[in-house]
Amino acid sequence: MSSSVQARVLIVARDDALAGPLADGLDRLGWRTVTARGPYAALAALGDLQIEAAIVDLASGGAEVRDLPRRLKEACHPRRLPVLAIGEPDPSLEADGFDLTIAAPLHPAQAVLRLESLVRNAVAEEEFELRADTFAERGRALEPADPEPSPFRILAIGEPAPQFLALSNALTHKGAEVVGAFTAYTAFDYLHERPFDAVVLWAGDNSSEALSIAAGMRRNTRLFHTPALLYMRHESYITASEAYHRGISDVASPETPETETAGRVIELARNYRRQTALRKALERARTSGLMDAPTGLFTRDLFAAHLVRLAHASRVRNRPLTVCVLRVADRPEITEARANGWLDKAIPQIGSMIGRLVRVEDTAARLGHEVFALALPATRQSSGRAAGERIAAVIGCTAFEAGEGRSPFVVEFDIGVAEVSAPETAGKALEEAAARAQRVG
Repeated sequence: MSSSVQARVLIVARDDALAGPLADGLDRLGWRTVTARGPYAALAALGDLQIEAAIVDLASGGAEVRDLPRRLKEACHPRRLPVLAIGEPDPSLEADGFDLTIAAPLHPAQAVLRLESLVRNAVAEEEFELRADTFAERGRALEPADPEPSPFRILAIGEPAPQFLALSNALTHKGAEVVGAFTAYTAFDYLHERPFDAVVLWAGDNSSEALSIAAGMRRNTRLFHTPALLYMRHESYITASEAYHRGISDVASPETPETETAGRVIELARNYRRQTALRKALERARTSGLMDAPTGLFTRDLFAAHLVRLAHASRVRNRPLTVCVLRVADRPEITEARANGWLDKAIPQIGSMIGRLVRVEDTAARLGHEVFALALPATRQSSGRAAGERIAAVIGCTAFEAGEGRSPFVVEFDIGVAEVSAPETAGKALEEAAARAQRVG
């Protein structure tokens, strides 16, 4: 068994036919791997490392493979461990505890996008349990919400090329409702008129328009989390970081069978429905009487109490935890907007935007009149800063009213970040992040 103290993914395989190239690719993309040749080595790795997900090669996994997901998940409890299988899709695998099955070969860049989604869902489910406990302490119940049962709604954007039409037909055969849009203009009309669970972007000969649509979605607070699959005419290598920064959730090409690509789109839609249901359940807290009324975010005291619970859970689950503070930056136009009362009027909208832009597993709070905080579970300090900067960048694209005869103003943030090292230092980490945001200003 090869190992690395930074390992995030456990690969279980008796040989390197599939596992070797996959491990090398994941390592290059920042998802460090450890490979176990059998169940006992796999369980040993889980005991020593901060493994976030496991990948099992069904073809070389041996006779114990069907029982392996249960054993791996139990070994990680209370940390939720997604287990992905590489092999022929089989409905019974889900009953065995596999969260997802993907046919071989699995491109490392595609694996990363799947891992990101699966790990996020696991962390979000952990967060719901913790937040329910925080509210229960204050006499408020936080009830779960079931995903909407209606057929998945997919928006297919692009010229009606034969390959793209074949994918649309495959989605329809899987029970999805597919709406076609031939231009970006029409696409955004649809996106603003009705909700979609996923978007498919046909790149054709040029991916620039498709990428610009994805980027436009990521600049919109309502569409920010809607998944987008880029369907390219030819196979193209795209790293997870490139895809992420361009707003793409997954990449496919006609070399992949339409049925498999359609399955991946359905998977994106299903995950989005799950996250939407979790978000709705968590948003019910807004009517609990415990939240900051103007913004719908956690109050300072509620956030402090929940942060302590998060810090204890972080230690028990062997996951990192980061706090990020966003302070409205002092700029000449902000000083003027503040003096004339227009900043006060914008703060509720700004807070609401932050609440929509954070990941479903993150906790957003209003610490002061112009100061906001994020608790980011399963997140290192560098990634926490990136999350704060992404949120600040989206809000920075919004112009707020400054009164008749005055130009609208935009809001920038000073950002401070700190990682929580232990439950007893949670408050200190928050103070440290706030101080760093103050120093930046």
